[in-house]
Amino acid sequence: MKKKDLETLEKRLLEERQKRVVEIKHLDETVLNKNPKDASGDLSSYSFHMADMGSDATERERAFLTASAEGRALLDVDEALRRLYRDEYGVCETCGEEIPMKRLEAVPQATLCLSCKAKEEKAGRRP
Repeated sequence: MKKKDLETLEKRLLEERQKRVVEIKHLDETVLNKNPKDASGDLSSYSFHMADMGSDATERERAFLTASAEGRALLDVDEALRRLYRDEYGVCETCGEEIPMKRLEAVPQATLCLSCKAKEEKAGRRP
């Protein structure tokens, strides 16, 4: 792979990493670290209506699932950067062939070439 291509992909990975970090931080500050009383803006010591508590719980669960997915994506990007810095980037983990540049442009954290990824997905769909 050309040095210029690697530099372009490194830049994309670093931008993707920053985007994921910002999203996780936003979720952490706005939803995940607020207790129900703070989130509602209620300053009284009276209990909440059950429907409000259910809505808040649903919102927190959705935010937790989103943060979890963002965290996994961040780990994938970090691992791609480690492979890039160790000169192991762009090689399929299954067959050892070079991953085409078009695939890496589309999914810079890809670890499998298209044919190995298709085989993996096909194997995962079995009942």
